[in-house]
Amino acid sequence: MSLPYVAFEGIEGAGKSTVAQLVGERLEAEGRRVVRVREPGGTAVGERIRAILLGHDLLPDPWTEALLFAAARAQLAGEVVGPALASGAWVLSDRSVYSSLAYQGAGRNLGIAAVRSVNEPGLLGVWPSLVILLNVDPAEGLRRQDVGDRIGDEGVEFQRSVADGFVAMAAAEPDRFVIIDTGEPLDEVVDVAYREIRSRW
Repeated sequence: MSLPYVAFEGIEGAGKSTVAQLVGERLEAEGRRVVRVREPGGTAVGERIRAILLGHDLLPDPWTEALLFAAARAQLAGEVVGPALASGAWVLSDRSVYSSLAYQGAGRNLGIAAVRSVNEPGLLGVWPSLVILLNVDPAEGLRRQDVGDRIGDEGVEFQRSVADGFVAMAAAEPDRFVIIDTGEPLDEVVDVAYREIRSRW
């Protein structure tokens, strides 16, 4: 059986953090031990990299951006996610490697396969077993944003390219991805995500 490592994915304003938090609370109410992580970040090294990536004061080259995301992710996999799964915890992640494949691979036109190739060595097999893709119209997603960051402020056309990347990956990996329409009420979105997770573990 695959390990309970669930990534919540989607473009800006899809509700990833909120849905991950609420699903985690339900799992904890059942007595599950849940470890929540976010990308980029989740470790001391990752949070330093996050500040570079998402702040408005620096403008990394697209490949520099992709490699920094991969570096933060490798640190998180080795320091937090891998050990948590090994100890029997459930891991719920606000973003994952699939964000890099969509944002840098598709959105930045670096190529999904190329971005995958630079991430895989650092992850050492620590890969999400299930991806909950929260689907939202890009314009609506940007309207929902509380606080924008450098990548979130790229604009609606960039977000459309990213959304197309996510949809293409979901079509290529239908056993790993579940797409949920976030136009439904929040309670319903959380219910569907929770049921999908519990149906697998």
